[in-house]
Amino acid sequence: MLSLLAIAGIIKGILMFLFILVCFLLVAIILLQEGKGGGLGGAFGGAGAETFGVQSGGVNRFTAWIGGTFFVLAILYAAIRPPADDSSVFDQPPPETQQPAPGGGAPGAPAGGPDKATEPAGGDSGGDKEDG
Repeated sequence: MLSLLAIAGIIKGILMFLFILVCFLLVAIILLQEGKGGGLGGAFGGAGAETFGVQSGGVNRFTAWIGGTFFVLAILYAAIRPPADDSSVFDQPPPETQQPAPGGGAPGAPAGGPDKATEPAGGDSGGDKEDG
């Protein structure tokens, strides 16, 4: 006998197969419809009118049924899908931030005081100057 999880997996697979089938059918039906400007219905030699008859009421009704089926399958699939995680990002405490040192220096600045690591712009670096 199949377990409940196995049955749910089979049902999810069947629903997803039907959902994809309805998606392709819906796209094909919409593209075959002849709009006010002709649309892609004329690109197939009027196959939409020949397939569904001359009256456009049948095509529109069939499109509505396929669209409704699309929505029902989407809602059913979402209803049987187990939630991934019940927690939210807002339920967790914020990450701890690094507090600046009491000396008031910028993070990454040397502890010896201001301007110890950098040379003033016009100062003598003392070693790579050429005399003369």
